[in-house]
Amino acid sequence: MEVKFPTGYYKYRNNDKRFFNMKRYNHAKLCLQPAVFAIILCAALASCSKNKFLEETTTTNLNEETVFKDSAYAISFLNNIYSNVGFSFSPTRFNNNGGLDAASSEADVPRVGVAATSTGFADGSITPATVTGDAWSTCYSQIRAVNVYLKHSANLPFDDYLKKRTAAEARFLRAWYYFTLLKHYGGVPLIGDSIFTDQDKIAANRSSFAACVDYITSECDKAALELPVRQQGLEYGRAGAGACLALKARVLLYAASPLFNGENAFNEGVSEPLRSIIGYVAPNTERWKAAADAARVVLSLGTFQLYNTTSQVAGVTIEPFRDLFYRRVNNEYLFARMQVGTRDFETCWMPPSRGGNGFGAYPYQELVDAFLMKNGKRIADEQSGYNPNRPYDNRDPRLEHTIMHDSSLIVLYTDFIQPIMGQPLKLYENAGADAVFKRTTTGYYVNKMLKPDIAGNCIHGTERCWPLIRLGEIYLDFAEAENEYLGPTPDVYDAVIAIRKRAGISAGADEMYGLEAGMSKEEMRAIIRNERRIELAFEEHWFWDVRRWMIADETENNTMHGMKVVRNGDSQAMFETFNVRKRNFRNAMYLFPIPQSEIAKSEFLIQNPYWSTAN
Repeated sequence: MEVKFPTGYYKYRNNDKRFFNMKRYNHAKLCLQPAVFAIILCAALASCSKNKFLEETTTTNLNEETVFKDSAYAISFLNNIYSNVGFSFSPTRFNNNGGLDAASSEADVPRVGVAATSTGFADGSITPATVTGDAWSTCYSQIRAVNVYLKHSANLPFDDYLKKRTAAEARFLRAWYYFTLLKHYGGVPLIGDSIFTDQDKIAANRSSFAACVDYITSECDKAALELPVRQQGLEYGRAGAGACLALKARVLLYAASPLFNGENAFNEGVSEPLRSIIGYVAPNTERWKAAADAARVVLSLGTFQLYNTTSQVAGVTIEPFRDLFYRRVNNEYLFARMQVGTRDFETCWMPPSRGGNGFGAYPYQELVDAFLMKNGKRIADEQSGYNPNRPYDNRDPRLEHTIMHDSSLIVLYTDFIQPIMGQPLKLYENAGADAVFKRTTTGYYVNKMLKPDIAGNCIHGTERCWPLIRLGEIYLDFAEAENEYLGPTPDVYDAVIAIRKRAGISAGADEMYGLEAGMSKEEMRAIIRNERRIELAFEEHWFWDVRRWMIADETENNTMHGMKVVRNGDSQAMFETFNVRKRNFRNAMYLFPIPQSEIAKSEFLIQNPYWSTAN
């Protein structure tokens, strides 16, 4: 896809010799394997106070002056702010009962009857008193930590370049946490550079949605000016200008979307001041242009590419879409939560025979059906070649890389050390502990981001990092925004084709990868939305997408299904869909409620629409 970079937009330092000559700190080790002083530091200066608004911090004998006069303490303080960037992404976020996947129509809650935010969103029982407060407490705790760091940034014992670079990283992280708040709640209190104490009277007035968007995007722009496009060497994993611009593009995409861009069925009848807090008062199609332009800038950087490398793992050929996700260093990730030697996803998502603990969600049949055929057609298309008696044959390769089904060929460990590759998974009825109705409630397990030769019950780990922003998303962000503004232009087609080509969809005689020429805006919109659903599955997008598109009352208010497979001896398998769960949705659930414990702290903190404010 050809995209043009606006002349003079930014001057980046990716070739600046000062970057390569400066003293380097190992971000991954300091962030995830901190020394004792870092743990003390976390408690001393970045812990949350449970009974104070905006999560004030406490102090110990390791005071601010001591911390910020020491380079190791100071950099560990910054690393601690990085440590929570993926909390919303976590597949076990809600009391080890799935994450936002289970809170949406993407997948089923793994442990029925366990009180958790995922369960509350699934059955519609969520309330301000029962919703998790992690978004509010974590984000404001880390925003305060950023403000503390920036307060001292000009006097840190670093050279001038490192002072500016780490301050810019801190600005980006503050923007990241503010956007996490924005997508959960709408407009939230913007506290600027303030650092509140127990003695301060804190005004808890929520800022308007517009003010929050302007602040976040402005911070992204300012941070980008001081950062290399992508950090390298021992600094790989820290935020660069590419991450700043990608976050800006995502924020503007949300801002242009129907939930926030003017009047709709959610905000109808909501009066001021709340009306301006939950979205723009007047619609403006130019917001789509702003989002498309911001995504185009990221695509034009040239530093990041769609990962297209095939590899061999234990004698098995691994296609690019799967190989990508366990590569610690790759050119597709713009921002990631750095991990070291982990089996986190294998443990929560794999079946019992592979050491899975059952804390991760189980994919619904509706998601399986959303995956294309290899020729790029939907399974309901008469030209697709779909065979309901062999439902997994000739499908989009991303299906196998995302979801385990009956007879999927996956790794097996018998001695916890040596992998046996390509062993068929037995999920048919009465097949054993892995089977449908035994562990999985839907007949499926998640396979996304798992390393092909690692299981939950092996002794090895992988260097996988959580993909918080990757270029595949930016292609789809651009395609969506450009299509909404101008319709299906050649650039929109090119962006979708790039994603499908990398996925392994067949080009076809017309080299259109299953797309039709001359589609309308509405037809292309349906294509792009489904492409996001399958390309970005289990990457914390579907929950937010169906809300910003204002279709959650359709997708989240249905009876969801699973697949029962029956095998009798050598006879052909029989496939039968079955009802799993009736999900319930009401208008209030377009936004998270602010936790009742936070509302109770200030008479000025306004609750989101349609949620009861009673204790």
